[in-house]
Amino acid sequence: MQALVLGGAGDMGQAAARDLIKQAEVKKVIIGDINTDPGRLHEKLRTNDKVSFERIDAYDHGSLVKAIKGTDVVINCAGPFYKTAVAVARAAIEAKVSYIDICDDYEAVKILYASEIDEAARKAGITILTGMGSDPGTNNIIAKYFANQLDRVDEIALYWVVSIADLGEGAAWDHSLHMVSGNVPQYLNGKLEWVPGGTGEERVTFLEPLGECLISYVGHPQPLTIPRYIPGVKSVVIKGALIPTWVDQLIKEQNATGFLSTEPVEVRGTKVVPYDLTLRLWRGIPQNRDRGPVASGMKMAVKGERKGNQVTYTADVVGRTAAGTGLPVSIAALMLNAGEVTAKGVVAPEGCIDPKKYLAALLKRGAKIHQTETIKSFITL
Repeated sequence: MQALVLGGAGDMGQAAARDLIKQAEVKKVIIGDINTDPGRLHEKLRTNDKVSFERIDAYDHGSLVKAIKGTDVVINCAGPFYKTAVAVARAAIEAKVSYIDICDDYEAVKILYASEIDEAARKAGITILTGMGSDPGTNNIIAKYFANQLDRVDEIALYWVVSIADLGEGAAWDHSLHMVSGNVPQYLNGKLEWVPGGTGEERVTFLEPLGECLISYVGHPQPLTIPRYIPGVKSVVIKGALIPTWVDQLIKEQNATGFLSTEPVEVRGTKVVPYDLTLRLWRGIPQNRDRGPVASGMKMAVKGERKGNQVTYTADVVGRTAAGTGLPVSIAALMLNAGEVTAKGVVAPEGCIDPKKYLAALLKRGAKIHQTETIKSFITL
Protein backbone atom coordinates (compact mmCIF):
# COMPACT_ATOMS: atom_id res chain seq x y z
CA MET A 1 0.00 0.00 0.00
CA GLN A 2 1.21 3.48 -0.93
CA ALA A 3 -0.46 6.51 0.65
CA LEU A 4 -0.20 10.20 -0.11
CA VAL A 5 -0.91 12.43 2.90
CA LEU A 6 -1.66 16.00 1.84
CA GLY A 7 -1.04 18.58 4.53
CA GLY A 8 1.17 15.84 5.87
CA ALA A 9 3.53 18.19 7.68
CA GLY A 10 0.71 19.49 9.89
CA ASP A 11 -0.10 18.01 13.28
CA MET A 12 -2.97 15.83 12.09
CA GLY A 13 -1.27 14.74 8.88
CA GLN A 14 1.82 13.69 10.81
CA ALA A 15 -0.31 11.74 13.30
CA ALA A 16 -1.86 9.82 10.40
CA ALA A 17 1.53 9.21 8.78
CA ARG A 18 3.12 7.98 12.02
CA ASP A 19 0.39 5.37 12.36
CA LEU A 20 0.62 4.30 8.73
CA ILE A 21 4.35 3.63 8.79
CA LYS A 22 3.85 1.17 11.67
CA GLN A 23 1.73 -1.11 9.48
CA ALA A 24 3.41 -3.95 7.59
CA GLU A 25 1.15 -3.59 4.56
CA VAL A 26 2.17 0.05 4.10
CA LYS A 27 5.24 0.23 1.88
CA LYS A 28 5.41 3.96 1.20
CA VAL A 29 3.99 7.16 2.68
CA ILE A 30 4.39 10.36 0.68
CA ILE A 31 4.04 13.44 2.86
CA GLY A 32 2.88 16.25 0.61
CA ASP A 33 2.84 19.83 1.85
CA ILE A 34 3.29 23.36 0.54
CA ASN A 35 6.03 23.87 3.16
CA THR A 36 8.81 21.29 2.91
CA ASP A 37 11.00 22.43 5.79
CA PRO A 38 12.21 19.06 7.18
CA GLY A 39 12.38 20.59 10.64
CA ARG A 40 8.57 20.47 10.75
CA LEU A 41 8.55 16.66 10.67
CA HIS A 42 8.64 14.40 13.70
CA GLU A 43 11.92 12.49 13.97
CA LYS A 44 10.08 9.19 13.43
CA LEU A 45 9.01 10.43 10.01
CA ARG A 46 12.30 12.10 9.05
CA THR A 47 14.26 8.91 9.70
CA ASN A 48 11.84 6.28 8.34
CA ASP A 49 12.71 4.63 5.02
CA LYS A 50 9.04 4.39 4.05
CA VAL A 51 8.63 8.17 4.09
CA SER A 52 9.29 10.74 1.38
CA PHE A 53 8.62 14.46 1.77
CA GLU A 54 7.49 16.37 -1.32
CA ARG A 55 6.27 19.86 -2.09
CA ILE A 56 2.67 19.57 -3.32
CA ASP A 57 0.27 22.45 -3.81
CA ALA A 58 -3.34 21.34 -3.25
CA TYR A 59 -4.52 24.15 -5.56
CA ASP A 60 -2.34 23.12 -8.54
CA HIS A 61 -4.65 20.62 -10.22
CA GLY A 62 -2.22 19.25 -12.81
CA SER A 63 0.66 18.57 -10.45
CA LEU A 64 -1.75 17.24 -7.82
CA VAL A 65 -3.22 14.68 -10.23
CA LYS A 66 0.31 13.63 -11.15
CA ALA A 67 1.27 13.22 -7.48
CA ILE A 68 -1.83 11.15 -6.71
CA LYS A 69 -1.39 8.72 -9.62
CA GLY A 70 0.46 5.57 -8.63
CA THR A 71 -0.70 5.69 -5.03
CA ASP A 72 -3.45 3.56 -3.50
CA VAL A 73 -5.12 6.31 -1.51
CA VAL A 74 -4.85 10.06 -1.04
CA ILE A 75 -5.50 11.32 2.49
CA ASN A 76 -6.39 15.00 2.62
CA CYS A 77 -5.35 16.68 5.89
CA ALA A 78 -4.80 20.05 4.21
CA GLY A 79 -7.39 22.37 5.66
CA PRO A 80 -9.37 24.48 5.83
CA PHE A 81 -11.54 22.06 3.92
CA TYR A 82 -14.05 24.57 2.66
CA LYS A 83 -11.11 25.61 0.46
CA THR A 84 -9.41 22.27 -0.37
CA ALA A 85 -11.78 19.28 -0.14
CA VAL A 86 -13.58 19.70 -3.45
CA ALA A 87 -10.40 20.50 -5.39
CA VAL A 88 -8.50 17.49 -4.08
CA ALA A 89 -11.49 15.17 -4.56
CA ARG A 90 -11.70 16.21 -8.23
CA ALA A 91 -7.98 15.51 -8.66
CA ALA A 92 -8.40 12.07 -7.05
CA ILE A 93 -11.23 11.24 -9.45
CA GLU A 94 -9.10 12.19 -12.45
CA ALA A 95 -6.26 10.05 -11.08
CA LYS A 96 -8.75 7.23 -10.29
CA VAL A 97 -7.44 6.89 -6.74
CA SER A 98 -9.68 6.68 -3.67
CA TYR A 99 -9.80 9.72 -1.42
CA ILE A 100 -10.26 10.18 2.34
CA ASP A 101 -10.33 13.47 4.22
CA ILE A 102 -10.86 14.87 7.72
CA CYS A 103 -13.20 17.57 6.41
CA ASP A 104 -15.16 19.33 9.15
CA ASP A 105 -16.67 22.08 6.96
CA TYR A 106 -20.28 21.54 5.93
CA GLU A 107 -19.97 23.66 2.75
CA ALA A 108 -17.49 21.26 1.15
CA VAL A 109 -19.53 18.19 2.12
CA LYS A 110 -22.64 19.77 0.64
CA ILE A 111 -20.83 20.28 -2.67
CA LEU A 112 -19.34 16.78 -2.67
CA TYR A 113 -22.80 15.23 -2.44
CA ALA A 114 -24.71 17.69 -4.63
CA SER A 115 -22.25 18.23 -7.51
CA GLU A 116 -21.06 15.91 -10.28
CA ILE A 117 -18.36 14.53 -7.98
CA ASP A 118 -20.45 11.66 -6.60
CA GLU A 119 -21.37 10.31 -10.04
CA ALA A 120 -17.87 10.86 -11.40
CA ALA A 121 -16.35 8.93 -8.49
CA ARG A 122 -18.75 6.04 -9.04
CA LYS A 123 -17.83 5.91 -12.72
CA ALA A 124 -14.15 5.95 -11.76
CA GLY A 125 -14.79 3.10 -9.31
CA ILE A 126 -13.36 4.95 -6.35
CA THR A 127 -14.42 5.98 -2.84
CA ILE A 128 -14.65 9.61 -1.72
CA LEU A 129 -14.81 9.21 2.07
CA THR A 130 -15.31 12.60 3.71
CA GLY A 131 -15.21 13.59 7.38
CA MET A 132 -13.02 10.76 8.69
CA GLY A 133 -11.46 12.52 11.68
CA SER A 134 -12.64 12.79 15.29
CA ASP A 135 -15.71 15.01 14.83
CA PRO A 136 -16.84 14.33 12.22
CA GLY A 137 -15.51 10.80 12.07
CA THR A 138 -15.25 8.83 15.28
CA ASN A 139 -18.32 10.59 16.70
CA ASN A 140 -20.37 9.59 13.63
CA ILE A 141 -19.27 5.96 13.86
CA ILE A 142 -20.07 5.73 17.57
CA ALA A 143 -23.50 7.17 16.79
CA LYS A 144 -23.98 4.49 14.12
CA TYR A 145 -22.81 1.80 16.57
CA PHE A 146 -25.44 2.86 19.09
CA ALA A 147 -28.10 3.29 16.40
CA ASN A 148 -27.55 -0.30 15.26
CA GLN A 149 -28.65 -1.46 18.72
CA LEU A 150 -31.97 0.38 18.61
CA ASP A 151 -35.25 -0.35 16.85
CA ARG A 152 -35.81 3.37 16.34
CA VAL A 153 -33.47 6.34 16.63
CA ASP A 154 -35.02 9.66 17.65
CA GLU A 155 -32.25 12.07 18.62
CA ILE A 156 -28.50 12.33 18.18
CA ALA A 157 -26.56 15.05 19.97
CA LEU A 158 -22.87 15.52 19.17
CA TYR A 159 -20.68 17.73 21.35
CA TRP A 160 -17.00 18.63 21.36
CA VAL A 161 -14.52 21.10 22.85
CA VAL A 162 -10.95 21.85 21.82
CA SER A 163 -8.58 23.62 24.18
CA ILE A 164 -6.38 26.24 22.50
CA ALA A 165 -3.46 24.68 24.39
CA ASP A 166 -4.13 21.59 22.24
CA LEU A 167 -4.89 23.45 19.00
CA GLY A 168 -2.44 23.54 16.13
CA GLU A 169 -1.68 26.58 14.02
CA GLY A 170 -2.94 27.59 10.60
CA ALA A 171 -5.99 25.80 9.23
CA ALA A 172 -7.33 24.77 12.64
CA TRP A 173 -7.79 28.40 13.62
CA ASP A 174 -9.32 29.22 10.23
CA HIS A 175 -11.96 26.52 10.74
CA SER A 176 -12.57 27.60 14.32
CA LEU A 177 -13.52 31.12 13.25
CA HIS A 178 -15.37 30.05 10.12
CA MET A 179 -17.63 27.50 11.85
CA VAL A 180 -19.56 30.18 13.79
CA SER A 181 -19.90 32.60 10.87
CA GLY A 182 -23.34 32.99 9.32
CA ASN A 183 -26.05 30.34 9.52
CA VAL A 184 -25.07 26.71 10.06
CA PRO A 185 -26.98 23.45 9.47
CA GLN A 186 -28.81 21.52 12.19
CA TYR A 187 -31.30 18.68 11.66
CA LEU A 188 -34.35 19.56 13.75
CA ASN A 189 -37.81 17.96 13.84
CA GLY A 190 -37.07 15.80 10.85
CA LYS A 191 -35.76 18.47 8.51
CA LEU A 192 -32.65 20.48 7.81
CA GLU A 193 -32.69 23.91 9.43
CA TRP A 194 -30.22 26.80 9.31
CA VAL A 195 -29.49 28.55 12.60
CA PRO A 196 -27.04 31.35 13.50
CA GLY A 197 -23.63 29.94 14.38
CA GLY A 198 -22.69 30.46 18.02
CA THR A 199 -26.28 30.43 19.29
CA GLY A 200 -28.08 27.74 21.30
CA GLU A 201 -25.63 27.92 24.18
CA GLU A 202 -25.73 25.17 26.80
CA ARG A 203 -23.41 23.82 29.46
CA VAL A 204 -22.22 20.24 29.01
CA THR A 205 -19.93 18.24 31.28
CA PHE A 206 -16.99 16.48 29.62
CA LEU A 207 -14.47 14.07 31.11
CA GLU A 208 -11.69 15.52 33.23
CA PRO A 209 -9.60 17.59 32.90
CA LEU A 210 -12.21 19.43 30.79
CA GLY A 211 -15.20 19.53 33.13
CA GLU A 212 -18.24 21.72 32.44
CA CYS A 213 -17.96 23.74 29.22
CA LEU A 214 -20.19 26.24 27.44
CA ILE A 215 -20.91 25.11 23.87
CA SER A 216 -23.13 26.29 21.02
CA TYR A 217 -24.18 25.52 17.44
CA VAL A 218 -21.28 25.14 15.01
CA GLY A 219 -21.00 24.46 11.29
CA HIS A 220 -20.07 20.79 11.03
CA PRO A 221 -21.41 18.38 8.39
CA GLN A 222 -23.19 15.69 10.47
CA PRO A 223 -26.67 17.22 10.13
CA LEU A 224 -26.19 16.79 6.37
CA THR A 225 -24.84 13.23 6.44
CA ILE A 226 -26.23 11.28 9.40
CA PRO A 227 -29.90 11.41 8.31
CA ARG A 228 -28.80 9.75 5.04
CA TYR A 229 -27.53 6.68 6.89
CA ILE A 230 -29.68 6.50 10.02
CA PRO A 231 -33.23 6.57 8.65
CA GLY A 232 -36.02 8.03 10.76
CA VAL A 233 -33.83 10.12 13.06
CA LYS A 234 -35.68 13.29 14.03
CA SER A 235 -32.82 15.39 15.40
CA VAL A 236 -29.07 15.64 14.71
CA VAL A 237 -27.53 18.51 16.67
CA ILE A 238 -23.85 19.48 16.65
CA LYS A 239 -22.43 21.90 19.20
CA GLY A 240 -18.87 22.76 20.10
CA ALA A 241 -16.47 25.43 21.32
CA LEU A 242 -12.89 26.44 21.79
CA ILE A 243 -11.92 26.61 25.44
CA PRO A 244 -11.19 28.30 27.82
CA THR A 245 -14.53 30.11 27.68
CA TRP A 246 -12.92 33.52 27.09
CA VAL A 247 -11.78 32.32 23.65
CA ASP A 248 -15.22 31.21 22.53
CA GLN A 249 -16.87 34.34 23.88
CA LEU A 250 -14.36 36.63 22.17
CA ILE A 251 -14.87 34.85 18.83
CA LYS A 252 -18.63 35.36 19.18
CA GLU A 253 -18.11 39.05 19.93
CA GLN A 254 -15.87 39.34 16.88
CA ASN A 255 -18.56 37.68 14.78
CA ALA A 256 -21.27 39.99 16.12
CA THR A 257 -19.23 43.14 15.52
CA GLY A 258 -18.09 42.35 11.98
CA PHE A 259 -14.54 41.20 12.62
CA LEU A 260 -15.33 37.86 10.91
CA SER A 261 -16.84 39.48 7.83
CA THR A 262 -15.29 38.47 4.51
CA GLU A 263 -16.43 41.71 2.85
CA PRO A 264 -13.45 44.05 2.33
CA VAL A 265 -13.48 47.42 4.08
CA GLU A 266 -11.35 50.42 3.23
CA VAL A 267 -8.80 51.50 5.84
CA ARG A 268 -6.70 54.55 4.95
CA GLY A 269 -7.02 53.83 1.25
CA THR A 270 -6.31 50.10 1.54
CA LYS A 271 -8.85 47.28 1.18
CA VAL A 272 -8.75 44.98 4.22
CA VAL A 273 -10.75 41.77 4.78
CA PRO A 274 -11.72 41.77 8.50
CA TYR A 275 -11.75 37.96 8.66
CA ASP A 276 -8.17 37.68 7.37
CA LEU A 277 -6.92 40.28 9.83
CA THR A 278 -8.71 38.64 12.77
CA LEU A 279 -7.33 35.23 11.82
CA ARG A 280 -3.82 36.64 11.72
CA LEU A 281 -4.16 38.38 15.10
CA TRP A 282 -5.31 35.18 16.83
CA ARG A 283 -1.78 33.88 16.33
CA GLY A 284 -0.56 36.41 18.86
CA ILE A 285 -2.34 35.39 22.06
CA PRO A 286 -0.49 36.95 25.02
CA GLN A 287 1.48 34.41 27.04
CA ASN A 288 -0.27 35.38 30.27
CA ARG A 289 -3.73 34.37 29.00
CA ASP A 290 -5.28 31.11 30.21
CA ARG A 291 -4.94 28.51 27.45
CA GLY A 292 -6.76 25.67 29.19
CA PRO A 293 -5.68 22.04 29.60
CA VAL A 294 -3.63 20.26 26.94
CA ALA A 295 -6.59 18.09 26.02
CA SER A 296 -9.80 18.12 24.02
CA GLY A 297 -12.96 16.06 24.23
CA MET A 298 -16.07 14.67 22.56
CA LYS A 299 -19.41 13.65 23.97
CA MET A 300 -22.54 12.27 22.39
CA ALA A 301 -26.00 11.02 23.21
CA VAL A 302 -28.18 8.76 21.08
CA LYS A 303 -31.82 8.39 22.13
CA GLY A 304 -34.37 5.97 20.76
CA GLU A 305 -36.45 2.90 21.41
CA ARG A 306 -35.70 -0.81 21.76
CA LYS A 307 -38.33 -3.46 22.46
CA GLY A 308 -40.78 -0.86 23.66
CA ASN A 309 -38.32 0.76 26.09
CA GLN A 310 -36.79 4.22 25.86
CA VAL A 311 -32.99 3.85 25.62
CA THR A 312 -30.29 6.50 25.80
CA TYR A 313 -26.65 5.77 25.02
CA THR A 314 -23.85 8.20 25.82
CA ALA A 315 -20.16 8.17 25.00
CA ASP A 316 -17.29 10.35 26.23
CA VAL A 317 -13.75 10.61 24.89
CA VAL A 318 -10.89 12.85 25.99
CA GLY A 319 -7.42 13.13 24.47
CA ARG A 320 -5.18 15.11 22.10
CA THR A 321 -6.61 16.66 18.97
CA ALA A 322 -3.84 15.63 16.56
CA ALA A 323 -3.90 11.94 17.43
CA GLY A 324 -7.67 11.90 17.81
CA THR A 325 -8.02 13.19 14.26
CA GLY A 326 -5.05 11.53 12.55
CA LEU A 327 -5.57 7.98 13.79
CA PRO A 328 -9.13 7.65 12.42
CA VAL A 329 -8.11 8.58 8.89
CA SER A 330 -5.21 6.11 9.03
CA ILE A 331 -7.52 3.33 10.23
CA ALA A 332 -9.99 4.11 7.44
CA ALA A 333 -7.22 4.02 4.82
CA LEU A 334 -6.12 0.61 6.06
CA MET A 335 -9.71 -0.68 6.02
CA LEU A 336 -10.13 0.64 2.48
CA ASN A 337 -6.93 -1.09 1.38
CA ALA A 338 -8.11 -4.34 2.99
CA GLY A 339 -11.37 -4.26 1.05
CA GLU A 340 -13.45 -3.52 4.15
CA VAL A 341 -14.78 -0.28 2.67
CA THR A 342 -16.64 -1.09 -0.53
CA ALA A 343 -18.84 1.96 -1.11
CA LYS A 344 -18.15 3.92 -4.28
CA GLY A 345 -18.84 7.60 -4.77
CA VAL A 346 -19.19 10.14 -1.98
CA VAL A 347 -19.86 8.66 1.45
CA ALA A 348 -19.52 9.63 5.12
CA PRO A 349 -17.99 7.38 7.81
CA GLU A 350 -21.35 6.25 9.19
CA GLY A 351 -22.31 5.12 5.68
CA CYS A 352 -19.41 2.77 4.93
CA ILE A 353 -17.34 1.92 8.03
CA ASP A 354 -18.13 -1.17 10.11
CA PRO A 355 -18.43 0.37 13.62
CA LYS A 356 -17.25 -2.74 15.48
CA LYS A 357 -14.13 -3.19 13.35
CA TYR A 358 -13.29 0.48 13.46
CA LEU A 359 -13.77 0.87 17.20
CA ALA A 360 -11.71 -2.28 17.85
CA ALA A 361 -8.84 -0.77 15.82
CA LEU A 362 -9.16 2.57 17.63
CA LEU A 363 -9.15 0.93 21.07
CA LYS A 364 -6.12 -1.15 20.07
CA ARG A 365 -4.28 2.14 19.52
CA GLY A 366 -4.95 3.24 23.10
CA ALA A 367 -8.21 5.17 22.84
CA LYS A 368 -10.63 5.01 25.75
CA ILE A 369 -14.36 5.44 25.23
CA HIS A 370 -16.61 5.77 28.27
CA GLN A 371 -20.12 4.51 27.54
CA THR A 372 -23.40 4.47 29.41
CA GLU A 373 -26.78 2.91 28.68
CA THR A 374 -29.96 4.13 30.34
CA ILE A 375 -33.22 2.21 29.92
CA LYS A 376 -36.64 3.56 30.84
CA SER A 377 -39.49 1.07 30.70
CA PHE A 378 -42.94 2.10 29.60
CA ILE A 379 -45.42 0.54 32.07
CA THR A 380 -49.11 0.66 31.32
CA LEU A 381 -51.82 -0.26 33.82
